[in-house]
Amino acid sequence: MTSSETGGEIRGWFAGRLPEAWFEGAPEVVLDREEVSVVGRLPEPRAASGVSDGERAGALSGHIHRFREDTRDQRIAIAREAEHRFGLKVSWGAECGDLREMFTTLSVPVMTRLRQPERRVLDTLVEAGVARSRSDALAWCVRLVGKNTDEWLSELRTALEYVERARAAGPTA
Repeated sequence: MTSSETGGEIRGWFAGRLPEAWFEGAPEVVLDREEVSVVGRLPEPRAASGVSDGERAGALSGHIHRFREDTRDQRIAIAREAEHRFGLKVSWGAECGDLREMFTTLSVPVMTRLRQPERRVLDTLVEAGVARSRSDALAWCVRLVGKNTDEWLSELRTALEYVERARAAGPTA
């Protein structure tokens, strides 16, 4: 089974397994080699309408927090089922209005080899107080690249899906 087929199966499983009343529409299900992130959109509470920006932000945050607490036991049970079935950890989050909060996420160590110029970049970020460590500095750099190249990365991921489909349709060795 290709990773795109696995991704489709996992997204379908969550769409069928999650209570329909939880989210507006299907949740966003994103996966990599270690983790499945499930983020659903919550309806905006009435308390967020016609109020100041501060009150709106508080209402949205409170609504997400209430959802997190009210669904905790069910989310844990669903995550255990998914982890057993797919062998991946499950992270949860919610969106409400323009606010997005992740409840749980994995922090996975990644080994890399860097030459002196790259290490100096990381050390400069640490010395400037932008990051606490080289590890934090590297994570900061990755987030910055991701933020500034979202469209390009999206096109690359789409191209990889086509490559996987072509491989799957080709002759078997």
